[in-house]
Amino acid sequence: MSEACIVVSGLSFSWPDDTPVFDRLSCTVPGGRTGLVAPNGAGKSTLLKLIAGELRPADGSVTTEGVLGYLPQSLPLSGGLTVAEVMGAAPILRALAAVESGDVAEEHFTVIGTDWDIEERTRAQLDRLGLGEVALDRRLNTLSGGRIVSLGLAAQLLKNPDVLLLDEPTNNLDLEARHRLYGALDDWHGCLLLVSHDRALLDRMDRIAELDGGGIRFHGGNFTQYEQAVEAAREVAEKNIRNAEQDVKREKREMQQARERAARRASNAQRNVANAGLPKIFAGTMKRNAQESAAKADGTHSARVTAAKARLDQAERTLRDDQKIALELPQTAVPAGRTLFLGERLRVNYGDRELFTGDGADLAVRGPERIALTGPNGAGKSTLLRLVHGDLAPDSGDLKRAEGRIAYLSQRLDLLDENRTIAENLAAAAPAMPPAERMNLLARFLFRGSRVHLPVGVLSGGERLRATLACILFAEPAPQLLLLDEPTNNLDLVSAGQLESALNAYQGAFIVISHDERFLAEIGVARWLRLDGGHLRETAAPE
Repeated sequence: MSEACIVVSGLSFSWPDDTPVFDRLSCTVPGGRTGLVAPNGAGKSTLLKLIAGELRPADGSVTTEGVLGYLPQSLPLSGGLTVAEVMGAAPILRALAAVESGDVAEEHFTVIGTDWDIEERTRAQLDRLGLGEVALDRRLNTLSGGRIVSLGLAAQLLKNPDVLLLDEPTNNLDLEARHRLYGALDDWHGCLLLVSHDRALLDRMDRIAELDGGGIRFHGGNFTQYEQAVEAAREVAEKNIRNAEQDVKREKREMQQARERAARRASNAQRNVANAGLPKIFAGTMKRNAQESAAKADGTHSARVTAAKARLDQAERTLRDDQKIALELPQTAVPAGRTLFLGERLRVNYGDRELFTGDGADLAVRGPERIALTGPNGAGKSTLLRLVHGDLAPDSGDLKRAEGRIAYLSQRLDLLDENRTIAENLAAAAPAMPPAERMNLLARFLFRGSRVHLPVGVLSGGERLRATLACILFAEPAPQLLLLDEPTNNLDLVSAGQLESALNAYQGAFIVISHDERFLAEIGVARWLRLDGGHLRETAAPE
């Protein structure tokens, strides 16, 4: 394992409005592969920027050894740059060209240094990430977003860094590009700190670092092992809560019983004194002693109750708030074999380009099918969903839609009215639902109290997803066919899990575009379609 590491000491950072992000954060990220996880907004990208030196802390320090490589989530690249310039090879290539033409000026040799093989190494790195056919003089504005991400990673790996920081490197990558990235990182050895919601990538890590409450906890093993450890800890915490609740009840019961016994003893003692005819001063002394004894016993029991409540509070603080949603959606059920959509010989033209070649695309959706639509970026997957939904009419071909609602969930989550509140959007989607039932429903989607009156425009990505799901799944009429276009893009792991829970409760059909293999496995996809080179075909498994 690499000797390189990242040392963070007493790091403090706040935004310009004084919102704190980190307060005296300290940790050491050892060599090897570390996946950094946390909900969106917890500060993962900010921490990487602080380590990379793009942000300055208010206090504390960050130390890294050797060459540092950093791939941000949004690449600050101009569309006019060439591939060679992004790779950092352009000055050396110009110097090499000058020398080869006979110009032996000393500055050319200074620029070249020991990088006489820069072109071969650059092309090898590009080829490894599926960019082997891309010319070094090609400009970025001619490349897709996914190819630009791959190019950015190639540029960082060409630097041969000792420490590598990657922020959501698989965003915008199709499945083939993701697997190339996995292979490149498997072959790279150094100190890697990776922020990602890609669970397949996180499963290739040596450890998981969890950013929580301004601190970092390290868990040995990959993401699946981390999830198992979290679930085991949750079960222990739930058991501790149950035990602590029983302790509180028992201590309260024993305190009440002790008070009742003390009251009976005091009453009996008073009668005994009266019956014995003892002097009043002696009777008063006995009464005071009994009261002091009862008060002492009551104080002991009160302390025990307080201690039991403290144990309960501690157990509850230990329990993670995993924000799970549980749904039942019988109204979305679709009879087996019912044809929801039938398209034959579908064609769409974009200028001179014909999207579906040959005889066109054929697609049938029947019963509660769970279909994954895969293929490279730019193949026309989103266009096919728009055809199914009815947003786009084919240039030729026949299509039929069954009676019933088809709902479309785009990756932009732009279905709701941003100026309306969550409750108002749900009322518009389900006007016949009683208001109290709507409030109960939103509580199941984790919107409680005043939060149901938040405008959609101020919601976080995860909150917007939950609000959109509530309005789609409980709309009147309920949808029988869902179309989902890269639904997990930009979702944190908690939100992705909530989407999985909702889709597993859904009883209708869906077609989902996704390059997230773990997500597709979790939602029970049973039918695979691949769109590539203008051809739509069935496959036995994801390709």
